[in-house]
Amino acid sequence: MTTVTGVEGEEREDYTRAESSQIRQRSIRLLGSLLRPLRTRVALTIVVVVVSTVLQVVGPALIAFGIDTGLPRLEKHDWGPLGLAVAGYLAAGIAGAVLISWYTVLTARISQAILIDLRKRVFLHTQRLSLEFHESYTSGRIIARQTSDLDSIRELLDEGINQLIQGGLYMLFIAGALFSIDFWSGVVLFGSLVPLAMLVRWFQVRSQRAFRATRTTSARLIVQFVETMTGIRAVKAFRKEKRNETEFARLTEDYREANLKTIRLFGVLDPGLVLIGNVALGIVLLVGGLRVVNGGLEIGVLLAALLYTRSFFAPAQDMAMFYNSYQSAAAALEKISGVLEERPSVPDPTRPIDLWKASGSLSFAGVEFAYTADRVILPRFDLEIPAGQTIALVGSTGAGKSTLAKLISRFYDPSDGVVELDGVDLRKLHPKDLRRAIVMVTQEAYLFSGSVADNVALGKPEASIDEIVAAAKAVGAHEFIMGLPNGYDTDVNKRGGRVSAGQRQLISFARAFLADPVVLILDEATASLDIPSERLVQEGLTTLLADRTAIIIAHRLSTVAIADRVLVMEHGIIVEDGSPRDLIAGTGRFSKLHAAWRDSLV
Repeated sequence: MTTVTGVEGEEREDYTRAESSQIRQRSIRLLGSLLRPLRTRVALTIVVVVVSTVLQVVGPALIAFGIDTGLPRLEKHDWGPLGLAVAGYLAAGIAGAVLISWYTVLTARISQAILIDLRKRVFLHTQRLSLEFHESYTSGRIIARQTSDLDSIRELLDEGINQLIQGGLYMLFIAGALFSIDFWSGVVLFGSLVPLAMLVRWFQVRSQRAFRATRTTSARLIVQFVETMTGIRAVKAFRKEKRNETEFARLTEDYREANLKTIRLFGVLDPGLVLIGNVALGIVLLVGGLRVVNGGLEIGVLLAALLYTRSFFAPAQDMAMFYNSYQSAAAALEKISGVLEERPSVPDPTRPIDLWKASGSLSFAGVEFAYTADRVILPRFDLEIPAGQTIALVGSTGAGKSTLAKLISRFYDPSDGVVELDGVDLRKLHPKDLRRAIVMVTQEAYLFSGSVADNVALGKPEASIDEIVAAAKAVGAHEFIMGLPNGYDTDVNKRGGRVSAGQRQLISFARAFLADPVVLILDEATASLDIPSERLVQEGLTTLLADRTAIIIAHRLSTVAIADRVLVMEHGIIVEDGSPRDLIAGTGRFSKLHAAWRDSLV
């Protein structure tokens, strides 16, 4: 089963130590798999940044050489040392600038390659996951994974990594250079690392939870916005604007508070870094100045030591900003890796069985289904549906009709027992054969952006326009399609907003009929049609359901008239099974339903 609870758990702000360790390991594995194909490019980038950093660090040492060696030699009219120092300084600056430019391009290419790979993985993986995952994981959270979370990772790769590598190497090389030109100035700098480390550790401990809270509140904000806009018709119909305004204001306030907490942390970190840097610089100046007066230190070396000390703390602020990006990206990577760790509850078979030509017979043997152990939807039952038979599933809402249809379509697997098509367990059937043999049309009738012809051809992408038109005529959709501004080339607009609910349903029928399955499932598919449209579709159904197995789920008993057999379900149990005529003539549940429906027409 899909571990949806695991994904939900990642939205929490508190973790046990074991959970945090597992999440970190999972994120590291994902990051490693993204970097592995780019290891050659990464190695080249590291070499470039090391050389460019060395060239940046060598500047103050050359200045010290020019002052302490070059200037005294000028008294003897020897321009060589000073010219060498100036030429070396300029050459190092130019070469360093060129290498930094090259490094920037290299890192940008690496980050874009990682983002493209990760974006594709998230999309393809979530598309492969079973229906159970998508029914439990809100669309807003999926969008957050593809938008704000990936943006956080992009910011880290585009800017944060640069700050870390360049800043870290810069500080390391400066420390080494300072020790090499003046040991005691290096000791002073080394002593400043103690309060610096304490400040950074303080920030690290407190910011980890703060940044995770920021990511969580941001995701909740996106979910609320997406769900409100997606369900805007229900919002308008039930006058929910005021409640949404209150809820959105609360989430916005939570997001603001989470961001304020992180800002307060930086309000301590940034001044603290400046203070430590200034104190260290003052001590180096004091100690070095006394030594210059006593003749123990040359003035050029003191100047270089001051430049190195001042430069040492400049990247520290960038490093703090890196930690900001890192925390945000790490939390995002945790959530993305959680989605990628999900496994389909309906996995593809390891050794699939091909079924090139199916007849359409269905068999349920000892089938039981439960979403959870304490929520049994379909108690154990057996059922045989011969090929070519049209079955009507009737029963009250929640009786298990749609669940039965989802088992036939293999959107879910039974908790126990076997569902077979032509004697082959659906769990062993090749996915392409399963999708070709069994098609379900639901009440939703979702249309994708594009033309009417494109949406009909979804059932058979290689279909010609003549085949598309023939399918539309068969279900009674051709007339209204030709009445659209551009006929079959009319853009249905986002989610089919340009056509009515009934017209969308007719297009979805044409799409299913064009696919020509051996088993066709209509899950309350006529619910959006008015009476004239339903009668028109039923005329098409009578022809198109011939010689194919059909399962029709409908509350409207008028649809049952074309069925060969009726199954009445209550609480997941088939309580009646027979022909429409026999059940109407009886005294059971269906007879009462039919009588009530007939009275409603009077």
